[in-house]
Amino acid sequence: MKDRGVILTGVCLLLLLAAVHRYDIQGTEDNAGEAGISQAAVQAGGKKGVMEQAKLLAAGYDYDGAVSLLKKSPGYAESKEMQEAAAAYLARKEACRPADVEEIPHIFYHSLIADTSRAFDGDSKEGAYNQVMTTISEFTKIMEQMYERGYVLVRLKDLAGEKTDENGRTYMAPKEILLPEGKKPFVLSVDDLSYYHYMDGDGFAGKIVLDGDGRPKCQYTAADGTVTVGDYDVVPLLDSFLREHPDGAYKGARGTIALTGYNGVLGYRTDTAYETGENLDEDQKKFLEANPDFNFEHEVREARAAAEGLKKDGWEFASHTWGHLRAYSCSYQQMVEDTRKWKTRVAPIVGDTDVIIFAFGEDIGDWHPYTQENEKYRFLKSQGYRYFCNVDSNTSWVQITDEYLRQGRRNVDGYRMYYDMTEGTNKLSDLFQVGEVFDPARPVPVPPMGE
Repeated sequence: MKDRGVILTGVCLLLLLAAVHRYDIQGTEDNAGEAGISQAAVQAGGKKGVMEQAKLLAAGYDYDGAVSLLKKSPGYAESKEMQEAAAAYLARKEACRPADVEEIPHIFYHSLIADTSRAFDGDSKEGAYNQVMTTISEFTKIMEQMYERGYVLVRLKDLAGEKTDENGRTYMAPKEILLPEGKKPFVLSVDDLSYYHYMDGDGFAGKIVLDGDGRPKCQYTAADGTVTVGDYDVVPLLDSFLREHPDGAYKGARGTIALTGYNGVLGYRTDTAYETGENLDEDQKKFLEANPDFNFEHEVREARAAAEGLKKDGWEFASHTWGHLRAYSCSYQQMVEDTRKWKTRVAPIVGDTDVIIFAFGEDIGDWHPYTQENEKYRFLKSQGYRYFCNVDSNTSWVQITDEYLRQGRRNVDGYRMYYDMTEGTNKLSDLFQVGEVFDPARPVPVPPMGE
């Protein structure tokens, strides 16, 4: 029986190797790029480098990319080790199961509180910070618990994308996300990553910068004025975590950054008001007075560099409306003007986008599918938007039609965690254990939203 088992194992391996040789290789460069891997750098590392990078791709569930990388590498035809690795990756892919895209949750954060003593100092902003912000301590524990529960970060656009039929008609359709048994996909976004003036001095990061390796980090000013660069917000914290745990992200996925524009983007004062001096609010006036050497063109260049670094790292951008507009309550003309500002003042820095994440979670319609009778939907569609995100406390809410993908997002903040913990609202228990995460530095009780 032992010999028979050996024979069967050998036969299975041969069949898998044959399957790999028949495998239709497509998009090697694209797949390698998804995980931030340079094909030239991989090849320069020789066989060992290729094997290591293929292993990294497979760890992120990009089995196609791993097999492609191996097969296109010099020496593959003579290397039993590389062939067996390719066969193993193909077998792992075959064991995966497609996720139900309509059951994928989407969670979101605002900028993280780095220094709770400054954010929660009893001033007029403490209540709002306590409600809608999350601390670094909480975020770190949430990442760890979600990872332990098998959650895997996927892109918003992994859920659905545009296809073209035989008649040339373009339509939106669900995509296939293949993950091993026990793994659960989720989407992540970050709102208002503009580092507004009102946050200055309150224990938050100040801007996104790139380190010596081109990785996005945060510039942070401590209470004593010391300026450092490090992991002070969602972006660099998540990046560092996923470098240690590549199986925590699907094909190198990162999150979506939702930006307004009225104070600039990513901590840079890039709105044209800073250049023209027109229609400045009090915070903007104080900033310019405190920075007489402010150089608008330099600020824009630095912001573009930061945005490019984020995109290279896998992050994507969404409109959060230029002025943090209430999309349902505003007039049609207000939406048109606000969209014009986003397109002319933000898009030139971060690139255009087909994703809109509604400020305040305020959608342009109820839960029914959008129709052509909805003039705001018609307008946003005419501006190229195809992905629409609101706020919904359900575990998941996804709506896919021929024209768009629409998804509800769940707030992971002080308000939601406090009421889950004290009143058993049970909106986050599928993701993590709130009682083990909630930061004791928070003032309690957390006031209800709107107070």
